Amino acid sequence: MLGATGTIGRAAARALARRGHEVVCFVRPRAGVGGGLTADDSVALLAGCAVRFGEVADRASLARDGFRGERFDALVSCLASRTGAPKDAWAIDYQAHVDALAVAQEAGVRHMTLLSAICVQKPLLAFQQAKLAFENALVASGLTYSIVRPTAFFKSLSGQVERVKQGKPFLVFGDGELTACKPISDDDLGRYIAECLDDERRFNRILPIGGPGEAITPKQQGERLFALLGREPKFRHAPLALLDAIVFTLGALGRVIPALAEKAELARIGRYYASESMLLLDPATGRYDAAATPSTGEETLFDFYARLIKGEAAVERGDHAVF
Repeated sequence: MLGATGTIGRAAARALARRGHEVVCFVRPRAGVGGGLTADDSVALLAGCAVRFGEVADRASLARDGFRGERFDALVSCLASRTGAPKDAWAIDYQAHVDALAVAQEAGVRHMTLLSAICVQKPLLAFQQAKLAFENALVASGLTYSIVRPTAFFKSLSGQVERVKQGKPFLVFGDGELTACKPISDDDLGRYIAECLDDERRFNRILPIGGPGEAITPKQQGERLFALLGREPKFRHAPLALLDAIVFTLGALGRVIPALAEKAELARIGRYYASESMLLLDPATGRYDAAATPSTGEETLFDFYARLIKGEAAVERGDHAVF
């Protein structure tokens, strides 16, 4: 398994082990955000799994330190670039996966389950294009595949909990109803990923998946968060034009100052998520369809908000904290 030290990777590894699979996780010696996890930390996080160490972006290390000349039945990847910046995206979301696929085939792997993202339906950004390029390579490889495209993660929608607890308004773009999503928890998604190895209905399919309940807008997220805190809703509305101005300015400066080019791409990512729903896209109409977006699991985003407020849960956003 690749990407096992991330929050979704950990959930998937636990779910695989619970289903009776012998799970081998290939991780960096210093994993996690900023290399904050030691080898011992990774072993503790992935209790019940075998942990091997090496460099996922090095094909030789994948073969030597990961597969070790042994035979494996399946490869599960929850690996993703940390920032979504073009260089990082093509190195990890595409090339590292291409190399892993080649080594896996040499090791007798017959099935690969890939954690992708629902936003590749409209690939306007570098990381989306890199993910989609590998999806296409996997489909063409001849392996049985299950490509999981989740909607929105709880951690991506929890960045404003602390600011609201501090009495600050909830930030929305436009009227707060420009977009919607069906958020899915790490554990529910981890179980879904693990089930892909055994459920033949998910073989050779692209699988969009969201969490339980109806699709929710940013405005609804804010309203429920204030209700959980027992406070009157207070919003700050920002125009999308503000993000457009930031993207334009950083893009122009990035042509002169290379360090700003990456920041321009991060601004584009922010602009994308502020204006595009994380739901199934109907190619015939070009519209997002909440009713057609499949759901799974038990925990809702608002259940998670309640646990956050009580101190029963924590958010690990790391490099994915765009705003």
